[in-house]
Amino acid sequence: GIILVAINPYKQLPIYGDAIIHAYSGQNMGDMDPHIFAVAEEAYKQMARNNKNQSIIVSGESGAGKTVSARYTMRYFATVSKSSSNAHVEDKVLASNPITEAVGNAKTTRNDNSSRFGKYTEISFDQSYQIIGANMRTYLLEKSRVVFQVENERNYHIFYQLCASAMQPEYKHLKLGRSHEKNLL
Repeated sequence: GIILVAINPYKQLPIYGDAIIHAYSGQNMGDMDPHIFAVAEEAYKQMARNNKNQSIIVSGESGAGKTVSARYTMRYFATVSKSSSNAHVEDKVLASNPITEAVGNAKTTRNDNSSRFGKYTEISFDQSYQIIGANMRTYLLEKSRVVFQVENERNYHIFYQLCASAMQPEYKHLKLGRSHEKNLL
Protein backbone atom coordinates (compact mmCIF):
# COMPACT_ATOMS: atom_id res chain seq x y z
CA GLY A 1 0.00 0.00 0.00
CA ILE A 2 0.82 3.66 0.12
CA ILE A 3 3.05 4.94 2.93
CA LEU A 4 3.29 8.60 3.87
CA VAL A 5 5.74 9.87 6.48
CA ALA A 6 4.46 13.08 8.06
CA ILE A 7 6.20 15.09 10.77
CA ASN A 8 4.36 17.12 13.41
CA PRO A 9 5.68 20.70 13.13
CA TYR A 10 3.97 21.68 16.44
CA LYS A 11 2.48 24.76 14.77
CA GLN A 12 -0.22 25.58 12.22
CA LEU A 13 0.94 25.48 8.61
CA PRO A 14 -0.97 26.80 5.58
CA ILE A 15 -0.91 23.38 3.88
CA TYR A 16 -4.19 22.04 5.29
CA GLY A 17 -6.78 24.63 4.23
CA ASP A 18 -9.76 24.28 1.92
CA ALA A 19 -7.78 25.46 -1.11
CA ILE A 20 -5.33 22.59 -0.62
CA ILE A 21 -8.19 20.13 -0.15
CA HIS A 22 -9.68 21.23 -3.48
CA ALA A 23 -6.26 21.04 -5.16
CA TYR A 24 -5.91 17.35 -4.19
CA SER A 25 -9.54 16.43 -4.87
CA GLY A 26 -9.82 14.30 -8.02
CA GLN A 27 -6.05 14.05 -8.50
CA ASN A 28 -4.23 10.76 -9.05
CA MET A 29 -1.69 9.57 -6.52
CA GLY A 30 1.72 10.88 -7.53
CA ASP A 31 0.41 13.80 -9.59
CA MET A 32 1.02 16.13 -6.65
CA ASP A 33 3.38 16.30 -3.69
CA PRO A 34 3.00 13.64 -0.97
CA HIS A 35 0.36 14.80 1.49
CA ILE A 36 -2.22 13.37 3.90
CA PHE A 37 -4.86 14.67 1.46
CA ALA A 38 -3.33 12.58 -1.36
CA VAL A 39 -3.67 9.45 0.78
CA ALA A 40 -7.25 10.38 1.70
CA GLU A 41 -8.13 11.08 -1.95
CA GLU A 42 -6.76 7.72 -3.04
CA ALA A 43 -8.78 5.88 -0.39
CA TYR A 44 -11.91 7.85 -1.29
CA LYS A 45 -11.50 7.12 -5.03
CA GLN A 46 -10.84 3.43 -4.41
CA MET A 47 -13.95 3.21 -2.21
CA ALA A 48 -16.09 4.88 -4.89
CA ARG A 49 -14.51 3.04 -7.85
CA ASN A 50 -14.43 -0.47 -6.39
CA ASN A 51 -17.27 -0.12 -3.86
CA LYS A 52 -14.98 -1.62 -1.18
CA ASN A 53 -14.07 -0.51 2.31
CA GLN A 54 -10.75 1.28 2.68
CA SER A 55 -8.42 1.73 5.66
CA ILE A 56 -5.93 4.41 6.53
CA ILE A 57 -3.58 3.54 9.38
CA VAL A 58 -2.13 6.51 11.25
CA SER A 59 0.73 5.39 13.45
CA GLY A 60 3.58 7.09 15.24
CA GLU A 61 5.39 8.02 18.42
CA SER A 62 3.80 10.02 21.21
CA GLY A 63 3.37 13.60 20.04
CA ALA A 64 3.83 12.70 16.37
CA GLY A 65 0.50 14.27 15.37
CA LYS A 66 -1.65 11.17 14.86
CA THR A 67 -4.87 12.80 16.11
CA VAL A 68 -4.26 15.91 13.99
CA SER A 69 -3.57 13.80 10.88
CA ALA A 70 -6.76 11.82 11.47
CA ARG A 71 -8.69 15.06 11.86
CA TYR A 72 -7.34 16.41 8.55
CA THR A 73 -8.33 13.17 6.85
CA MET A 74 -11.87 13.36 8.19
CA ARG A 75 -12.15 17.01 7.13
CA TYR A 76 -10.96 16.01 3.66
CA PHE A 77 -13.66 13.34 3.39
CA ALA A 78 -16.35 15.73 4.65
CA THR A 79 -15.33 18.36 2.10
CA VAL A 80 -14.89 16.19 -1.00
CA SER A 81 -18.00 14.13 -0.31
CA LYS A 82 -19.97 17.40 -0.15
CA SER A 83 -21.63 16.16 3.02
CA SER A 84 -23.12 19.55 3.87
CA SER A 85 -25.06 18.34 6.89
CA ASN A 86 -22.02 16.42 8.07
CA ALA A 87 -19.38 18.93 7.01
CA HIS A 88 -17.99 19.00 10.51
CA VAL A 89 -18.08 15.28 11.18
CA GLU A 90 -14.50 15.41 12.44
CA ASP A 91 -15.64 17.86 15.13
CA LYS A 92 -18.40 15.49 16.19
CA VAL A 93 -16.09 12.48 16.24
CA LEU A 94 -13.30 14.28 18.07
CA ALA A 95 -15.69 15.96 20.52
CA SER A 96 -15.25 12.87 22.66
CA ASN A 97 -11.47 13.44 22.83
CA PRO A 98 -11.35 15.25 26.21
CA ILE A 99 -13.20 12.37 27.87
CA THR A 100 -11.17 9.75 26.00
CA GLU A 101 -7.94 11.51 26.91
CA ALA A 102 -8.88 11.83 30.60
CA VAL A 103 -9.46 8.10 30.79
CA GLY A 104 -6.65 7.01 28.45
CA ASN A 105 -3.87 9.61 28.71
CA ALA A 106 -1.20 9.91 31.35
CA LYS A 107 1.94 11.87 32.12
CA THR A 108 5.07 10.07 30.97
CA THR A 109 8.70 11.14 31.17
CA ARG A 110 8.49 12.22 27.51
CA ASN A 111 5.02 13.78 27.32
CA ASP A 112 2.63 15.31 29.88
CA ASN A 113 -0.44 14.14 27.95
CA SER A 114 0.58 10.87 26.32
CA SER A 115 -2.07 8.57 24.85
CA ARG A 116 -1.75 5.18 26.45
CA PHE A 117 -4.47 3.64 24.26
CA GLY A 118 -5.29 2.89 20.66
CA LYS A 119 -8.16 4.35 18.69
CA TYR A 120 -10.12 2.97 15.73
CA THR A 121 -12.36 5.40 13.85
CA GLU A 122 -14.81 4.13 11.24
CA ILE A 123 -16.45 6.63 8.89
CA SER A 124 -19.66 5.52 7.17
CA PHE A 125 -20.71 6.68 3.70
CA ASP A 126 -24.00 6.26 1.84
CA GLN A 127 -24.43 5.10 -1.78
CA SER A 128 -23.63 8.65 -2.98
CA TYR A 129 -20.35 8.49 -1.01
CA GLN A 130 -21.47 11.17 1.42
CA ILE A 131 -20.63 10.81 5.09
CA ILE A 132 -23.57 9.59 7.14
CA GLY A 133 -21.80 8.93 10.45
CA ALA A 134 -18.77 7.76 12.32
CA ASN A 135 -17.93 5.34 15.08
CA MET A 136 -14.91 5.54 17.37
CA ARG A 137 -13.62 2.60 19.38
CA THR A 138 -10.81 2.87 21.89
CA TYR A 139 -8.84 0.20 23.64
CA LEU A 140 -6.41 0.53 26.52
CA LEU A 141 -2.89 -0.60 25.85
CA GLU A 142 -1.39 -0.02 29.30
CA LYS A 143 -3.57 -1.59 31.94
CA SER A 144 -0.53 -1.98 34.22
CA ARG A 145 -0.42 1.83 34.64
CA VAL A 146 -3.50 1.58 36.90
CA VAL A 147 -1.51 -0.16 39.64
CA PHE A 148 2.08 0.89 38.91
CA GLN A 149 3.82 3.93 37.47
CA VAL A 150 7.48 4.44 36.73
CA GLU A 151 9.17 7.23 38.71
CA ASN A 152 8.19 10.71 37.43
CA GLU A 153 5.17 9.29 35.58
CA ARG A 154 1.49 9.38 36.54
CA ASN A 155 -1.55 7.22 36.43
CA TYR A 156 -4.37 8.07 34.01
CA HIS A 157 -5.55 11.70 34.29
CA ILE A 158 -9.06 10.64 35.35
CA PHE A 159 -7.79 9.43 38.75
CA TYR A 160 -6.25 12.82 39.54
CA GLN A 161 -9.31 14.65 38.27
CA LEU A 162 -11.53 12.56 40.54
CA CYS A 163 -9.22 13.11 43.52
CA ALA A 164 -9.20 16.87 42.85
CA SER A 165 -13.01 16.73 43.01
CA ALA A 166 -13.13 14.56 46.15
CA MET A 167 -14.76 17.28 48.25
CA GLN A 168 -17.54 17.98 45.76
CA PRO A 169 -20.91 16.85 47.17
CA GLU A 170 -21.69 14.58 44.21
CA TYR A 171 -18.47 12.60 44.81
CA LYS A 172 -18.63 12.25 48.63
CA HIS A 173 -20.18 8.78 48.36
CA LEU A 174 -17.08 7.56 46.48
CA LYS A 175 -14.93 8.20 49.60
CA LEU A 176 -12.08 9.50 47.48
CA GLY A 177 -8.89 10.74 49.10
CA ARG A 178 -6.71 13.63 48.06
CA SER A 179 -3.85 12.89 45.69
CA HIS A 180 -0.32 13.54 46.87
CA GLU A 181 0.34 14.95 43.42
CA LYS A 182 1.10 18.71 43.54
CA ASN A 183 0.11 19.55 39.96
CA LEU A 184 -3.40 18.25 39.57
CA LEU A 185 -5.26 18.84 36.30
